[in-house]
Amino acid sequence: MTDRSHELINTAAQAAADKLAHDIVAYDVSDVLSITDAFLLASAPNDRQVKAIVDEIEERLSKDLGAKPVRREGDREARWVLLDYVDIVVHVQHSEERVFYALERLWKDCPELDLPEEAKATRGKAEEHAKLRAAEEAAELDGDWR
Repeated sequence: MTDRSHELINTAAQAAADKLAHDIVAYDVSDVLSITDAFLLASAPNDRQVKAIVDEIEERLSKDLGAKPVRREGDREARWVLLDYVDIVVHVQHSEERVFYALERLWKDCPELDLPEEAKATRGKAEEHAKLRAAEEAAELDGDWR
């Protein structure tokens, strides 16, 4: 994996963390794929936040590193947006898609990359959010029964 790829991954991970992405993780896929060096995965609990995270990553990589994606897919639905920078590929998914597609399972044999502390701190946020939502929904249902 190149130094440029590390720089792109770290900047993208920090941008995602700044927009409150959940469960940010990156994998070095350079030994198993010839088309890219690394994947960055992040998620958010709603479509609007997915879009905000993607926009921040794209802006930060452009402004700080002069990098523009060669391809951007999934923008319309904002459930799973892919940014392809050739050296790295960024996947920002709605939390439901993240669980359903479980990209981590596909790349579990690839080395996980060290990320900025703010990005590491997002681990487990999706689960925390899901538990909070479940508790809120249960409280609403409880209130409907009274």
